[in-house]
Amino acid sequence: MKTAVPKGLLITLLALWVSSVQSCKETPKNGEQPMALHSEKAQELPQKALSEEFKAYWYAGDAEITSYKLELARYGEIRDGKSVLIYVTEPFLKEKQVKADENHPDNIPVLKLNATKKYLTGIYPYSIMTSTFYPVHDNDHAIKVSFSAQEWCGQVYAQLNNRDQFDITSHSYFESEADQDIKLEKTILENELWNKIRISPESLPTGDLTIIPSLEYIRLSHKELKPYKSTSSLRSKDGISTYEITYPELERSLKINFTTAFPHSIESWSDTFSSGFGKNAKIMTSTARKISTLKTPYWRQNGNKHLSLRDSLGL
Repeated sequence: MKTAVPKGLLITLLALWVSSVQSCKETPKNGEQPMALHSEKAQELPQKALSEEFKAYWYAGDAEITSYKLELARYGEIRDGKSVLIYVTEPFLKEKQVKADENHPDNIPVLKLNATKKYLTGIYPYSIMTSTFYPVHDNDHAIKVSFSAQEWCGQVYAQLNNRDQFDITSHSYFESEADQDIKLEKTILENELWNKIRISPESLPTGDLTIIPSLEYIRLSHKELKPYKSTSSLRSKDGISTYEITYPELERSLKINFTTAFPHSIESWSDTFSSGFGKNAKIMTSTARKISTLKTPYWRQNGNKHLSLRDSLGL
């Protein structure tokens, strides 16, 4: 025999259910983009309009190539090296998440950053590259981030794809890391902030945040790939803005210095963290200082006659 539920009780239960659903939604603050909670899909933000200044600079058919002198902490010692940041706009496919071969209305325009580092650790060299593809309309997280490092012990590779969640595939020659498939709820990516600086630095997230550190830091320090609590700040002085991220749990602080005025060029950065392992570990600071910038379509300059262009970059 079925028992009828009083109408008043039904209304109360419905109200409690609606309240519980709303409590699972977090209101973004401090400029942070909304993140997906549990299995809920992140809400797409409206596209930001591109200024004429932005379009004239980034859609002139060139890439921006900037070289840096590195003093990098590795295994508890400072190593000399070079870094290059290559920024360029390109069309991106939303589903395949690769560069589009042809123009199509569904293509996503992105600002791509290829960041390279090369340095020696004693007899053997390190070669590192991270690629980050970020929408120029600043309305979503990076669509894809990939990272690879090669040295004589072996190589490691990781790729993050922005889908319903962050889907990450990671490969390493270390047994404890080996082959991994990871899914993370969406939150701020340290990697994408380098692109956001060039597009919309005034909307950089500040305050108490949850950030996924760079794939380079995670892999080279052998930390767990996950979001970490952090505090971020943005300040400006004498035409230079400094964006700083501090991760208390990691004992790490990253500072990126860029021109306050457009095109917000990256002038230098410093990264303070524990370098070395075991008893030899100590807090050290890696630094990078700009050498030179070249605005050029480098993909057309692959002949021997173009080798002199590397001299202009100090490479």
